[in-house]
Amino acid sequence: MNKETKPQDAPEAVPPENKEKAPETPQEKKKRVLKDVAFYAGILLAAFLLWRFVLLNAQVPTGSMEDTIMAETRIMGLRCAYWFSEPDRGDIVVFYAPDKKDTLYVKRVIGLPGETVQIIDGQTFIDGKPLFEEYLPEPMEGSYGPYEVPEGAYFMMGDNRNHSADARFWDNHFVYKDAIIGKAYFSYWPKLKWIS
Repeated sequence: MNKETKPQDAPEAVPPENKEKAPETPQEKKKRVLKDVAFYAGILLAAFLLWRFVLLNAQVPTGSMEDTIMAETRIMGLRCAYWFSEPDRGDIVVFYAPDKKDTLYVKRVIGLPGETVQIIDGQTFIDGKPLFEEYLPEPMEGSYGPYEVPEGAYFMMGDNRNHSADARFWDNHFVYKDAIIGKAYFSYWPKLKWIS
């Protein structure tokens, strides 16, 4: 004869005891506060180091780089762009002006170290070869140079050539690498735009 086996009743779940958390001791509170302070101090330090050594923020106050960068535009770039490489022709860079050591300029690299830059009837020549410049908003006017770029230095011009106070007009025509702060990559105000 088969005996029906009755399943045993499952034990009732016992609710956890409502234990109140013990109040923090002064030592625990001090430890928690110190941990929080260290966390936020670490964030602030990381932000400072990023801003001081990696990121670059500048404003282009004039129309010298139009239409690539419009007047009053704020741009971002990298200070570390040239730590392990050299500026290249066409790069848009931020640097201390040769004639005004405490003033930042934003211009385009045109002449590289050891090259000769000359403008004849609005056409730029590098070592006698014409330079194609699709970024100019209008044909350049005038003739300038020749400029023999020293080793370790660069020849900079704005894209809006007919309205740019650039290397053609400076007392010191060349920007040495140690005066270059970094490379510009995009504008973020008044609109977001990739520029380099």
